[in-house]
Amino acid sequence: MPLSPTIISRLAKSAMVASLGAFGLLVAFNNLTDYGSNFAFVHHVLAMDTTFAGNHLLWRAIARPWVWHLAYVTIILGEALTGVLFVAASVAMARALRADAAGFARARAWVPAATALGFLVWFLGFSVVGGEWFAMWQSPVWNGQQPAFRFYISMLVVCLYVQQPD
Repeated sequence: MPLSPTIISRLAKSAMVASLGAFGLLVAFNNLTDYGSNFAFVHHVLAMDTTFAGNHLLWRAIARPWVWHLAYVTIILGEALTGVLFVAASVAMARALRADAAGFARARAWVPAATALGFLVWFLGFSVVGGEWFAMWQSPVWNGQQPAFRFYISMLVVCLYVQQPD
């Protein structure tokens, strides 16, 4: 039996959301299993030790290792929860593939929540706090703004597509 355009669209939406879930969970898993690699990133960004010489914003620098660890654990929790929410949404969407439009709309209800959380992690966390407050953009080595941009823009685009009616 050939698949209808509606089912194909719903499959695509579910697969995209599942992919975002896999991404969030894999990033969190990598950060847990190779804690030191990205902890160094958080440390250098918060310490502001690789920003421009004579930077007048250095009063913002944090030199307390416990704060670096707390910030990193918060990031990992945000990444993991983002992944869990996207996976839960994709499972609900897959289960509702043949439901009526209202049933599928209910199934995709967690996608905006997952997107919002991912946006908070990668835009607020990396672009606003890291990039601007801690002047991460000044660092030639510890600047994660471009990867973060790719992450949250991907989430936003998928969310917009998923929220389109059948």
